[in-house]
Amino acid sequence: MQWWMPMGAVALAYAVGSLSFAVLVSRVMGLSDPRTYGSKNPGATNVLRSGNKVAAALTLLLDAVKGWLPVWVVGHWGAGWGLGDGTLAAVGLAAFLGHLFPVFFRFQGGKGVATAAGVLLAFEPWLGVAVLASWILIAVFFRYSSLAAIVAAVFAPFYYWFGDGAAWDVRGPVGLAVAAMSLLLLWRHAGNIQRLLAGQESKIGSKKGGAAR
Repeated sequence: MQWWMPMGAVALAYAVGSLSFAVLVSRVMGLSDPRTYGSKNPGATNVLRSGNKVAAALTLLLDAVKGWLPVWVVGHWGAGWGLGDGTLAAVGLAAFLGHLFPVFFRFQGGKGVATAAGVLLAFEPWLGVAVLASWILIAVFFRYSSLAAIVAAVFAPFYYWFGDGAAWDVRGPVGLAVAAMSLLLLWRHAGNIQRLLAGQESKIGSKKGGAAR
């Protein structure tokens, strides 16, 4: 294995993750920049506040795909290039960090929920499904996207660590990447946590003219 291959894979994953589809989809569809209304967060939930459900759905899908694709590629073809679990974990984390701090958008990105879900689906499909199911369950019952993301982030490492008994190494690179993404998601939602506790958080579907954050 050439020394530059893992670094190249990580750099490419970060570049893919840096594609802010909330902004790109909104531009293509003639909508306002999501960084100028609602929570000012370039993510699917904020795009939904524009009233365009198609744009929000496309943003959600593409943000998830950009997390899933780099990990899937390394997982399926990386072995032939000598790329192991360490590179796999680093690529997933890089794609996620690209969304949070996109090089193409002045390092001002979203909160990373959909991208993290895509990464987890590529790590282990059942893991991604379990985390998504947790998000959906909380979102449907409580109507808070932020609360759903927080709960899913808290449970994700435990789903991974206990999902297959002793077969998983808690200290392995993928397990550590999952834990790191969970901590970063909680950090990015610190303001939402404060508003939830204060009863001031906006619910899913609130319009862009509101005081959502």
